[in-house]
Amino acid sequence: MSNPNHPATPEISGSTTRPRVLAISNQKGGVGKTTTTVNLATAMAAVNKRVLVIDMDPQGNASTSLGIDQKHRAVNIYHVLTGEASLDAAITPTSIPNLSIISSGVDLAAAEIELIDLENRQARLKEALINQGLGWDFILIDCPPSLGLLTLNALVAADAVMVPLQAEFLALEGISHLVKTIERVRKSFNPTLEIQGIVLTMVDKRNNLSEMVESDVREFFGAKVYTTTIPRNVRISEAPSHGKPVLIYDLQSKGSRAYLDLAGEVLKREQNLNHGVAA
Repeated sequence: MSNPNHPATPEISGSTTRPRVLAISNQKGGVGKTTTTVNLATAMAAVNKRVLVIDMDPQGNASTSLGIDQKHRAVNIYHVLTGEASLDAAITPTSIPNLSIISSGVDLAAAEIELIDLENRQARLKEALINQGLGWDFILIDCPPSLGLLTLNALVAADAVMVPLQAEFLALEGISHLVKTIERVRKSFNPTLEIQGIVLTMVDKRNNLSEMVESDVREFFGAKVYTTTIPRNVRISEAPSHGKPVLIYDLQSKGSRAYLDLAGEVLKREQNLNHGVAA
């Protein structure tokens, strides 16, 4: 099954490079998962990293945020998970150099049910990546706000998890559930899965609660929490309605600068891992 509705994906020249796969996950909605995924991917692409975004959320917000029209989503991640299409056939280039996406589609909402009857249901994405996911430097998976089979597929396929955490009290309770889920996945399916880092989002430095939450998170998770925090910023909120990451919509905004700083931290951690240096 091919996708005739989008431009040809840039060739990867037969590269056998294994990508680093990061799942951006938190079962709580509205914490900035999609915003973090598309802007981190954009910042990485800007420094010549080849990046593939996989939109695993049935809402398809990552696809919309990267300007992918509905007509270019005819072949999407649903077809990859069900075996109806290859990974390569589902890739759509974006307008941003070095950045492509496997979009979400309306069918994906049914995938949670359909996957139950499929063989190796928790590892469908991992198998697709093993067979065809070579040549990218990073693959970023935007997970849905739940801990169902779609998120499980992402965690089984991932090398590490990035956790966006909104700077509010109830967010702390949600992250404890995610940590337990990661431990279960590590024990049963993916023994090398790790938390790459936790990024505090929607931080308002004028708000005492934000500062208290940040302090508690840093005390509990230590070096796993990125130094960079993502501020509440109207330009970040506006950008998706224009089909653009905030880095493209308004490069000079506080939100853009924060995501550039975050990308620098993420890439430095990855470099340290490659050289056996502790984060």
